[in-house]
Amino acid sequence: MNIVIIGAGKIGATLTEQLLREGHEITVVDTRTAALDAIGNTLDVMTVEGNGISMDTQVEAGVPSADLVIAVMSTDEQNLLSCLIAKRLGVGNTIARVRNPEYTSGLHLIQDDLGLSMALNPELASATEIARILRAPASIKIDTFSKGRVELHKMRIDPGSMLDGMKLSDLGRLQSGALVCVVERGQHEVYIPDGSFTLLAGDRISVVASPKLAAKFFHKIGVQTNPVKRVMLLGGGRISYYLARQMLDFGASVKIIESSAAVCDSLAERLPEATIIHGDGTSEQLLAEEGIAKMDAVASLTGIDEENVLMSLYARSVSSAKIVTKINRTTFSHIIKGMDLGSVFHPRYIAADHIVRYVRAMQNSLGSNVETLYKIVGNKAEALEFRATEKSAVCGRPLMELPTRPNLLIGAINREGRIITPGGRDTIEPGDTVVVVTAATGLDDLDDILDKRRVKA
Repeated sequence: MNIVIIGAGKIGATLTEQLLREGHEITVVDTRTAALDAIGNTLDVMTVEGNGISMDTQVEAGVPSADLVIAVMSTDEQNLLSCLIAKRLGVGNTIARVRNPEYTSGLHLIQDDLGLSMALNPELASATEIARILRAPASIKIDTFSKGRVELHKMRIDPGSMLDGMKLSDLGRLQSGALVCVVERGQHEVYIPDGSFTLLAGDRISVVASPKLAAKFFHKIGVQTNPVKRVMLLGGGRISYYLARQMLDFGASVKIIESSAAVCDSLAERLPEATIIHGDGTSEQLLAEEGIAKMDAVASLTGIDEENVLMSLYARSVSSAKIVTKINRTTFSHIIKGMDLGSVFHPRYIAADHIVRYVRAMQNSLGSNVETLYKIVGNKAEALEFRATEKSAVCGRPLMELPTRPNLLIGAINREGRIITPGGRDTIEPGDTVVVVTAATGLDDLDDILDKRRVKA
């Protein structure tokens, strides 16, 4: 598709990279020469220097012939106005980043009135993912499929775990119904494992199952899954506000430590049920006084990566709490991965993933039948949900007979709300949705899971 991205900041650059990898034609618009050069020098995209809310600039960027316009400039008002202009120029699909909490309650009205295809709030999306983790703290990350009927849990195997040294073929004796579909080992090794694969302490595994079976799996391996009740948030930005709101609604007690007095006053007014502390979250004395050692979860959410890393490492050293760390940078990822920072979240990737999933949904009308898409394991693998149709070549055949691509695993089958953990004798039938995990990219149709070389043979 022909996509115009207005805004070359963090999210704009991340989107450009991911959508280009998907095979789309990308044009990036920004007023900053340096930002455009940074993108244009590393990626094969067209860049246009100019104001994204100018009709002349949008025409120069080819907006009238674009399939989609995505506005991710610095202010919500700029993004909304640029999408409105793009609609006037004839673009059928527009996406605007809208971050202001004051707009949250009326976001659907804004979307409808301006004809937006999507109004994305990256901080709200990040907070929602973190809240999901805090409600199931045994997991590092949770992605959902089939409207929540299937979940993909990422967890770390600790020393002494019953999984340490276990072959996946022996996992069936737990009778949990969960399926290990990805294993990350060390800094760079990623496996789509088969039954002969042996798990080791330190591995990070991704497990696909229904929520009920996922809970059963964690219980079987002796991992506690009780939701957190006492939460400390270090930093009082937008993510902290949205996360606090969700955790308070969930019944947890929330304490926020923020260095800005003005931000504290605003949070106290908007979150009267929370405890707001004006202070420095990097102070050991303050953290000890505020009971960090007694918390069920500690989330480091300031705008400074170094502070977040430092606070999370300290929290890990003094408590057994669930640790969450926000990281903005994409550099030094191999170092970050080697640190014990708990669940690490990159807001720019979360926002980009939401938009990439929408673009994949747009492609459904162009022949793709991807229902849901997640980039996982640092973009080294994908978890996709396809819908099987009457024309699907994979239907009606036992899975053991399907000549599937290498490094690909069928993780779950949703048949009218009944979740099937697939075995070799199971079949895919028309109407099913199928969760597939693969190291390959660019799969658009369920039949793409087949290895064409083996089919011909």
